[in-house]
Amino acid sequence: MVEVTASNVKFSAYRADPEGAPKGAVVVLQDVYGVNSDIRQIADGFAAAGYVAIAPSLFDKVKSDIELDAAATDEGKALTEEVGTDWSLEAIQATVDTVKDAGKVALVGYAWGGFLAYTAANKVKGLACAIGYHAEEGILDGMSEKRRIPTLMHFAEADPTIAEADMIQFRARRPDVSAFSYPGANRGFTYKANPAYDASAAEQAMERTLFWISQYVVGQGPVQLKNAGAYALAKTEKKGKKKSEANDMGPPMD
Repeated sequence: MVEVTASNVKFSAYRADPEGAPKGAVVVLQDVYGVNSDIRQIADGFAAAGYVAIAPSLFDKVKSDIELDAAATDEGKALTEEVGTDWSLEAIQATVDTVKDAGKVALVGYAWGGFLAYTAANKVKGLACAIGYHAEEGILDGMSEKRRIPTLMHFAEADPTIAEADMIQFRARRPDVSAFSYPGANRGFTYKANPAYDASAAEQAMERTLFWISQYVVGQGPVQLKNAGAYALAKTEKKGKKKSEANDMGPPMD
């Protein structure tokens, strides 16, 4: 663990380093359960892929050493409200600044962290790209704002907190976001210890996430077009090519 400071508040962060020179860095944002074994395991996976990975313990603003399980969801949600979004964004900025010497920085968030990743994409400096998993419904409030960096979102189609109609609306309003949905997958499908774990969906989502990070952290960044912003496309489809599989909600429709 390392120590980081934001607005005179000290908080810990789990850090995992790769073997050899890093390709860049990945900041992993917790869900409502804190920086628990699931989040640490995800960070370890990014380190194994060649990135400096760091997961800030945002709950430290209220109380340190908090690790919850699925039975404590309400407690975790109460903590997120107490921590708040504004300070969390300051903490994310401070965390990004601690690893920027490793190269370009990606942001990956889960549930509450997915909401924070989506929000931070337009507010935190020094990010190459952002990825959100089964984000909180709060992202719908800001879906009219154009993305400033390449942004990728993963939605679980069976997630009870976000209606299918809202996913479709989000996709329609934000063609600059690459959004994928996973049929039959429920909230928390990426966590191996979670009853909702879906190995197939988790593997497919991680492949897309690693490709996204490789593209914008390791490879060439998005082309900046005057008055058009940064277009974050997961792939380019040739004219006349068949549409991709049913669970692919993005990139923009033909």
